Amino acid sequence: MKKIFAAFFVLAGLMFIASCNDYETYAEQKEKENNAISRFLRDSNVTVISEAQFKEQGFTTDVSKNQFVFFPQTGVYMQIIRQGCGEVLKSGETATLLCRFSERNLLSDTLQLRNDIVAYSFRPDKMTVTRSSDSFVASYIDGESLMARATGSISVPSGWLVPLLYIKVGRWEHEGDEIAKVKLIVPHNQGHTMATSGVYPCLYVITYEKGL
Repeated sequence: MKKIFAAFFVLAGLMFIASCNDYETYAEQKEKENNAISRFLRDSNVTVISEAQFKEQGFTTDVSKNQFVFFPQTGVYMQIIRQGCGEVLKSGETATLLCRFSERNLLSDTLQLRNDIVAYSFRPDKMTVTRSSDSFVASYIDGESLMARATGSISVPSGWLVPLLYIKVGRWEHEGDEIAKVKLIVPHNQGHTMATSGVYPCLYVITYEKGL
């Protein structure tokens, strides 16, 4: 619990910093955000591929080459580490998903939130997701999820839903089954309320597991 509350204080501090920087224009804040993303891509030796190449590769990213596909419509970068077991959510389907994640603020290079460690593995963020054609709507099922508690909102960041067109969501049933896992670079306009107000991008490592 101490680690969770420490994360809350980090976020509160970021809010304070953002409020102190009101003199910056939105354009200046976005430029800082873009620079932070570019710096991460460069320093991490990321190979950025287009949506066309992503499709040619069977909607996969080559982790050995540290590939991330860039979606210009949203500004999200995605690396599929494991495609997962189970099936891709179908149009019209509603499902419960369990997510374990870490969140790093790329502007401050700070690890802000995580529930992917052993101490919190029994409490994944639980959400309900509905697919309609190629779009998704989702919300946290209760206010006990780490993200909901930290941000004060049950809305799931839009950037978290981008992988759902390409990954399979299931549960461990057989030896060799693997839960879907992705890395995401999520700009502020696709992130949670704190990122949106503070205009900062986040790097996520997330697993997606189908709930009962």
